[in-house]
Amino acid sequence: MARDTTDNRPIERVDELVDDLAKGCKPREKWRIGTEHEKFPFYVDGHRPVPYEGERGIKAVLEGMQRILGWDAIDDDGRIIGLVEPTGQGAISLEPGGQFELSGAPLETLHQTCREGNAHLAQLREIAEPLGIRFLGLGGSPKWTLAETPQMPKSRYKIMTAYMPKVGTHGLDMMYRTCTIQVNLDFATEADMRRKMQVAQRLQPLSTALFANSPFTEGRLNGFQSWRGEIWRDTDNQRAGLLPFAFSERFGFADYVEWALDVPMYFIIRDGRYHDCTHITFRQFMKGALKDVVTDGMPTLGDWSNHLSTLFPDVRLKRFLEMRGADGGPWRRICALPAFWVGLLYDQAALDAAHDLTGDWSFEEVEAMRNAVPEEGLGTRFRNHDLRDIAREVLAISRQGLSARKRVNAEGYDEASFLSPLDEIVSRGTTSAQEMANAFNTRWDRSIEPVFLEQAY
Repeated sequence: MARDTTDNRPIERVDELVDDLAKGCKPREKWRIGTEHEKFPFYVDGHRPVPYEGERGIKAVLEGMQRILGWDAIDDDGRIIGLVEPTGQGAISLEPGGQFELSGAPLETLHQTCREGNAHLAQLREIAEPLGIRFLGLGGSPKWTLAETPQMPKSRYKIMTAYMPKVGTHGLDMMYRTCTIQVNLDFATEADMRRKMQVAQRLQPLSTALFANSPFTEGRLNGFQSWRGEIWRDTDNQRAGLLPFAFSERFGFADYVEWALDVPMYFIIRDGRYHDCTHITFRQFMKGALKDVVTDGMPTLGDWSNHLSTLFPDVRLKRFLEMRGADGGPWRRICALPAFWVGLLYDQAALDAAHDLTGDWSFEEVEAMRNAVPEEGLGTRFRNHDLRDIAREVLAISRQGLSARKRVNAEGYDEASFLSPLDEIVSRGTTSAQEMANAFNTRWDRSIEPVFLEQAY
């Protein structure tokens, strides 16, 4: 999750919030790629989860990473809970159950993205392996119960942990037992944002299927290819899922703002203290609902930024678009996920082709696909095809888009090479979740322990 901000500029009118999103518009030459990836830390000895405290805990890993990187510490109530590159070009943060996240720098090419990911994992191994810690590239925690999963000392997570059971059945699983890979991408204009948002919403279930990688829960097969995808079907549906209004031909920044204003808040920060605000919406906050709670009582742009970071639609709009549908996975997927979306959204011909393919897909059809994918994966039926057929078409468009960018590395390869892991999945017709489930039933002899060897970074 994003680092919480404390921008104290006051908000007086709703149109200021619309203008704030519109400030994300950038000319094509300034478009960047920001990749985020999470992974589960575990002790090599016994495959146990890693707590925050202790000589071999998460805190020790963060302090070690700070020593080798020289990044600034992010503190919460006197505890280190993350790191940020001094100029803001990248950050390391903790998810609620100790999932370790790199929020990468905004980079120009996928070659740079892949080098960044590899460097991060190498640095992490340098610090963590002497502590007996490794990291697992899966979309869902495969072994530990919620009770066994540690809790990180971040103030926002205390508020969310108390709130989640009130608004859904899987919120705590989402917080403590899932990992993702996502990419943040830019837009040029409101119309460009609209087209990218709509293509991305319609294809997010396909992304979930291609990256399905969470077939285990508490040491057993859970019946899903993407348990993480199933979790998001009932986490907090006021702030998550597909956005029906974003399918409109007139969708724009103002529509997203109007929706966000009526979603319940999580918190505000004043003088370093987090105040629980789950009982009001941001619109109510703007009308003075907190005047008797905190001294100033009125919202700031920092409050708005933090609120936007607590909204969880499949495609999230800030001053950029976030693709949120994929499970966490092995290191090759850290490059494949941004490649998939950059190919589709950053070349105009590819974007137009993706829109032509998906433009008449209704909200109801996409929602039905989203509901079926966690269990059925690429076998999900859509109209007269299954998703494996659609995946071939979409990957061909993405590959053309990446080749058209002509971003070549020192060996002469363009960015399309990063789609290879997805090509392999479509060619064999089985997701990595299905491959692991088969291994569990055969050569793993129904033991979960081999996953900590085969899926570790």
